Amino acid sequence: MNAAMPLDVIDSLIIDRLQGGFPLHAAPFASIGAELGLTADSLCQRLQSLLDRKVLTRFGPMYQVERMGGAFVLAAMAVPEARFDAVAAQVNALPAVAHNYRREHDFNMWFVLATRTPGGIYDAMLEIEEQTGLRVYDFPKLREYYVGMQFAVGGNAPVGRREQLAGEGGCDGALDEAALDEADWRLIRATQGGLPLLAEPWQQLASELALTEGEVCARLAAMVQQGVIRRIGAVPNHYAIGYAANGMAVFDVDDAAVDALGQQIGALSFVSHCYRRLRRQPVWPYNLFAMCHGSNRDAVLAQVAELRQLLGAACRRHEVLFSSRILKKSGVRV
Repeated sequence: MNAAMPLDVIDSLIIDRLQGGFPLHAAPFASIGAELGLTADSLCQRLQSLLDRKVLTRFGPMYQVERMGGAFVLAAMAVPEARFDAVAAQVNALPAVAHNYRREHDFNMWFVLATRTPGGIYDAMLEIEEQTGLRVYDFPKLREYYVGMQFAVGGNAPVGRREQLAGEGGCDGALDEAALDEADWRLIRATQGGLPLLAEPWQQLASELALTEGEVCARLAAMVQQGVIRRIGAVPNHYAIGYAANGMAVFDVDDAAVDALGQQIGALSFVSHCYRRLRRQPVWPYNLFAMCHGSNRDAVLAQVAELRQLLGAACRRHEVLFSSRILKKSGVRV
């Protein structure tokens, strides 16, 4: 697991400020830089350094693939220890794999699949099973209670971003598809790996895509409004900025009570993600998932104990799957 990296005051301010709310107007780095006492070029250089040092994993739009007509699913495998690294390389090689984590459990590899069409999910699962000879278990989202992250340097602050951004908040598993034209798709493909770290990024994208700068900003703003983009900004490597313990807490909750309780769990400030997901009996009885983060394991276990108490008699059992290694974190590619 990556340890927290030494960061100076300016780096810390950049990370804390730029996890969302990136301006969609001309010279965005100049306006943000002015808040931080930096020129646009200096801010871009700092961001590139943070990416190179793996303190940030990306800088740009975070896309919600379901709003784009695609599909997004959490999946897991039980990988024999002797084969773990080889299987991780096979899984990570697939463009459909957006994130992949090692977790402390018999199901020790957990990854997110994102594809342009719903049918692509099962094609990707089948390809992984054929390549590895291992069963892939998928856990589709039945309901989203909360998604919102704001990691503060130091690892001690609550991580749940309580202000709701477009496209965030409770919703059913199936999301309405936004209307996107070919120019939107070209813009998505150009930015899903990150924004150009240049003083005038929108002008650079406009030149590449045969659009005007105004069209680029207007199209991105519309995608934020429609929920196609959750937010635009920095994605920290949470381990590198002090969140050394990251636990996926899973609960077996009475189906009649899970929605009301899930809403309460999602409202807690230390929860960054909260979903109802499909059980996979008999190997996986859990239907409520909540991500908790802290500077150490005791902090996370205390958070989970609070969740367990809130769930009360409706919860029959629970586990905490601590992540021990980031295997891949590239974001959605469609």
